[in-house]
Amino acid sequence: MRDPYKLETEIIPGLLEHDWEEIEKKIHLVTPFAPVIHIDVIDGKFADNTTWLDEKPFEKYTKQAVFEVHLMVENPIEYIQPFAKAGFSRFIGHIEHMKSQTDFVAQAQMYGEVALALDTPTPVEKITVDLEDLDFMFVMTVKAGFSHQTFLPEMLEKVKQLREKDVFLPIEIDGGVNDKTIVEAKEAGATRFVTTGFIFNHEHTEEQYKTLLSLGKR
Repeated sequence: MRDPYKLETEIIPGLLEHDWEEIEKKIHLVTPFAPVIHIDVIDGKFADNTTWLDEKPFEKYTKQAVFEVHLMVENPIEYIQPFAKAGFSRFIGHIEHMKSQTDFVAQAQMYGEVALALDTPTPVEKITVDLEDLDFMFVMTVKAGFSHQTFLPEMLEKVKQLREKDVFLPIEIDGGVNDKTIVEAKEAGATRFVTTGFIFNHEHTEEQYKTLLSLGKR
């Protein structure tokens, strides 16, 4: 059984970018205060969008924080080892484009923590592995693939369902997280919150981060 005391609130800056310069700029901006950084990887097949796909340049930063990779790609298992070699230690794979949930979980756990991700149309019932075999679960609160979308509160029903199934499971959400929606998500049972626009589209990035952290811990 998981230790309930490990269910700490995490605010995780999310980077969904096409060019390395922008990624690097944001990494420098948040590493002084954010212990975890979330990198979106989109291959143009999972969604009609493409991000930076080369894992190698991250190597010089992955010792400065925990880096998690959000694999919005076809056959995400193929990306685990390259990103692990670059120093990533959390692996999030979407079940919608996954040949085997069991195989993905088993391989990712050789290198770190693993989560299965649910896009907005996908119900909790599509998860075929035991939740006890996961390090955390990941729920999209906007349609996967693009930033700057509006939070979908109905997605919190999935969070509630997952929380009912496992009271000690860390549950991470991604999409539209701000100072209002984080309160709703926390009440539903989420404990980790990926944030992009709320912190990066503001002059005082660290203050925005601290605002979310305070709300998430209440």
